[in-house]
Amino acid sequence: MIAIIDYGAGNLKSVTNALDFLRVSYKVTDKAEDIKKSDKIIFPGVGSFGDCINSLKKKGIFETLKKEISNKPYLGICLGLQVLFEESEESSGIKGLSIFKGKCKKFKNKNLKVPQIGWNSIKIIKKNNLLKDVKDDSYFYFVHSYYVGPKDKGIIATKTNYGIEYCSGITKDNIFAFQFHPERSGEIGLKILKNFVEL
Repeated sequence: MIAIIDYGAGNLKSVTNALDFLRVSYKVTDKAEDIKKSDKIIFPGVGSFGDCINSLKKKGIFETLKKEISNKPYLGICLGLQVLFEESEESSGIKGLSIFKGKCKKFKNKNLKVPQIGWNSIKIIKKNNLLKDVKDDSYFYFVHSYYVGPKDKGIIATKTNYGIEYCSGITKDNIFAFQFHPERSGEIGLKILKNFVEL
């Protein structure tokens, strides 16, 4: 069973629709027990970094999530990528899950619309099981104002250009996370979700 983390503001319907299409067993949950029992975790997130972290703590799943992410396949989507890091410029003083060292930064280019909304391409830096059969320069759907800056460049799986070239995906061991939304990216996005399900 896949646990889909519900912290109160995630883009859950698109994810559950995609998993229904793939005929996959899942449970939308904010309970520590469900997360512990699950085989895999998907964390789809939209909204504020600080609100998300505070909600995880309020629901009593912050520490559980931190522990379980290290034990089983994890797919983070959008904010589900950002919360893996230590902090964000969006929410000063609030610590993330700190699985990885680094900070989320805001796009600063005044000539670009922020948030970035729409389709953009990825450059594959480090192949992983989720990117199997995904070609370099494939287009995915993005909605975000902040991007991650990992201190360990070795975890960067994909990069995207939006005024600057930034990290749009990471991978390390059982952890996979992307800034784009595979569940809103048509056939190519479904391929990533299918690859995750089949791990």
